[in-house]
Amino acid sequence: MSPSAGADGSCGGARTPWAPFYGATPLADGRTRFRLWAPSARRVVLECEGLEPRPMEPIAEGGFELELECPPQAAYRYRVFVGDDQEGMPVPDPASRALRGGVEGASLLVDPRRHAWRHDDWTGRPWEETVIYEVHLGACGGIEGLRQRLPALAELGITAIELMPVAECPGQRNWGYDGVQPYAVASYYGSPEALKALVDEVHGHGLMIFLDVVYNHFGPDGNFLPHYAKPFFRDDLQTPWGGAIDFRRPQVRRFFIDNALMWLLEYRFDGLRFDAVHAIGERDFLVELGRTLRERVGPARHCHLILENENNQASLLAPGLFDAQWADDWHNVMHVLLTGEHEGYYADFVENATEKLSTAMAEGFIYQGQSTRKGEARGEPSRHLPPTTFIDFLQNHDQVGNRALGDRLPLLTQPEALDAATLLLLLSPAIPLLFMGEEWGSTRPFLFFTDHRDALADAVREGRRREFAEFSAFEDPAQRERIPDPNARETFEASCLDDAEADAPEHRRCRERYRQWLALRHRHVVPRLGSCHAIETRTLGDKAVQGRWRLGDDRTMTIAINLSAQAVALGRAEAPLACSREACVDLVGRGQLPALSSAVWLQPVEHGTAETTT
Repeated sequence: MSPSAGADGSCGGARTPWAPFYGATPLADGRTRFRLWAPSARRVVLECEGLEPRPMEPIAEGGFELELECPPQAAYRYRVFVGDDQEGMPVPDPASRALRGGVEGASLLVDPRRHAWRHDDWTGRPWEETVIYEVHLGACGGIEGLRQRLPALAELGITAIELMPVAECPGQRNWGYDGVQPYAVASYYGSPEALKALVDEVHGHGLMIFLDVVYNHFGPDGNFLPHYAKPFFRDDLQTPWGGAIDFRRPQVRRFFIDNALMWLLEYRFDGLRFDAVHAIGERDFLVELGRTLRERVGPARHCHLILENENNQASLLAPGLFDAQWADDWHNVMHVLLTGEHEGYYADFVENATEKLSTAMAEGFIYQGQSTRKGEARGEPSRHLPPTTFIDFLQNHDQVGNRALGDRLPLLTQPEALDAATLLLLLSPAIPLLFMGEEWGSTRPFLFFTDHRDALADAVREGRRREFAEFSAFEDPAQRERIPDPNARETFEASCLDDAEADAPEHRRCRERYRQWLALRHRHVVPRLGSCHAIETRTLGDKAVQGRWRLGDDRTMTIAINLSAQAVALGRAEAPLACSREACVDLVGRGQLPALSSAVWLQPVEHGTAETTT
């Protein structure tokens, strides 16, 4: 592969050829190299369509390798012989880029150099410009459905699409977190070339595109690794999904780091969101992951790396590692204040909720080493981090879909309160994230859906219902029967976006409000986010907080939010840049923040102000 071929996707400068260590890799001489790590197998045979079966050669540390000429796009699989087994077990390649016949079918040869990139000079956008729109590819109409939405999303003010996982999962529909083939694009979405064409078109609209990847576990259906690569997993450490992946092993690290590089270099995603890294026990793997990706992608491209991490490890959010983290603390306290809900993990955010919101606005993390309700210390100090290190959201796939009935915020709180929270979300210095349909105030559910079979389908359905037995609304077994069956096609269909809903007059008005507020963000906030930091936050009353930040051009931004039923005094009297309730602008200008409202101000810096955070 010559550097000019550009298969690694390192846009904006000279490209260094790259290929994953494992899997099927086309070579310059027209042959294909196959590699598999199978330390539990005594023998491995390659079965490739159109060829006689060929034994693979053992290589160091439990690997097997073979190079030969293969028919283009041929189906193949490995037959692994473990112990005294004389028949062998046929398994797909865990590093194959596409499958035929699902997770238990055959792998397909894919030449990663086939796609001719139309926007070869795309180098991404700076992180400060990011406004994320999270989508489930299937629930928004597949690749074609998302492609058709791109002009409207760009016009709305979105700058980055974030896809929930697209790796192959069992069945024909899934959230994507049950994946067992992290290198393969799910066949129900399309081919690898179709996904690359989507990425290419997203870039053509001036948008970035991120991908959610899952490195903390494998799904329960179609995972053959424990059979022929038992050391891939640990016997001494369990996760909610089974034995923990053993990131102490260099082969395991390489498997996942190469997977991340594939998405960034071959597919040219602008960034990755790493799911639930708190379930990865080896912090040094995360450090190696971040550093390696930065080095391989290089400085010519903007590459954005995002964590989901309940451990609130501020030390991972450092130059050369990861850019940002999903701000679950901010969401959780906002949800408590908006809805009054207090069960489950929301219980950690009920006591002193107003003060907790003040902390989240100023410092990102609420839990910075304090104990949770379970007595577990959580988090590291974060006040030194810039606001753009945190991705704020009012809704996302987890916070909606992990509710028993998948109900969205417009059904759980007052419209004025939601508007007030939305203005805070869209105009504060943190990076905002919207969940698909949120911009028009969708009330359609987003439910948990899978496509498992037989006993596993029954176990998932009943397990889902038992999960909510401790919630007061579902203590009655008859009420738990209302929880939709994740495996029913109707559950998936109920979760899909409805364009007719979006076109209703009240939803068009909602979308226009989002467009206007995002326009203000891009005009007044984004250009000033460099070197932005918090000056102070203070409580104005119950459920009312005011925050101030110094922006990069020495202006100050002030945002006040009041989610109580009473007006509060602001201590300032001037017209705001924006107010969540237009009818209240005059009152806000006279120093009063009405109930269920928020407002934003920009003004020259007040020199001499003490820069303290409370």
